[in-house]
Amino acid sequence: MSNQNAFSEEISIKEKTEIKMKMPNKYKVIIHNDDYTSMEFVVQVLVGVFKKQVVEATKVMFDVHKKGSGIAGIYSYDLAVTKVDQTMEMCEESGFPLKLTLEEE
Repeated sequence: MSNQNAFSEEISIKEKTEIKMKMPNKYKVIIHNDDYTSMEFVVQVLVGVFKKQVVEATKVMFDVHKKGSGIAGIYSYDLAVTKVDQTMEMCEESGFPLKLTLEEE
């Protein structure tokens, strides 16, 4: 056995596998103003569904009222859809036509 053959048998090939983790996209849940939904109900939704403190919920509600829309929260897609669904259930029970949309951040 030649010296070269013995050397080649000892060589091992190492592969470097690089795994890159990508954070999932985030989505803004946006509440839109309308002429029918009460300001109190919007605050109730923000506190009950979006877990905002009353002061922050009131600020978002005034954004909706004065600017036409406000951000209820920023979540992963599945959680954002769940929050919208929960809000829509509250709207149906209360008779308010509140409109929410998702916008990719």
